[in-house]
Amino acid sequence: MAMKKLKSVDYLVVHCSATTPDMDIGKEEIDRWHRKRKMLMIGYHYVIRRDGVLEEGRELDEMGAHVRGWNDVSIGVCLVGGIDEDGNPEDNYTDAQKACLRSVLDYLSAKNPEATIQGHRDFSGVAKACPCFDVKPWYEQAPSP
Repeated sequence: MAMKKLKSVDYLVVHCSATTPDMDIGKEEIDRWHRKRKMLMIGYHYVIRRDGVLEEGRELDEMGAHVRGWNDVSIGVCLVGGIDEDGNPEDNYTDAQKACLRSVLDYLSAKNPEATIQGHRDFSGVAKACPCFDVKPWYEQAPSP
């Protein structure tokens, strides 16, 4: 079955895997989780591992499966982590992850200058803390690598 294509890129969306800092997972594990939920494959376009390594998920021109109602106009980037040992939301990302995120968002913004950068939680109707930090002000202040 062929993947649907993006209509446009209006949003660059930052997500978290909702895993604890000791879980060193990546694209393969998230792909398995998403397939168990009856998705065709991983819903994100990129995954950033704890060590800052970037892994590619869906092709950038393919529609993702990461923000209900907005998938046809957005690219999803997932940071591994986001919850503490008790399952509470926590900004527990490594410096390497944040540096990689900045680079990825810079790259995607250059390709899609009209796109808005925001977290999953910033979409109306989303009752999640994901990605557990306020993406817009972080991006505006984060140093470019």
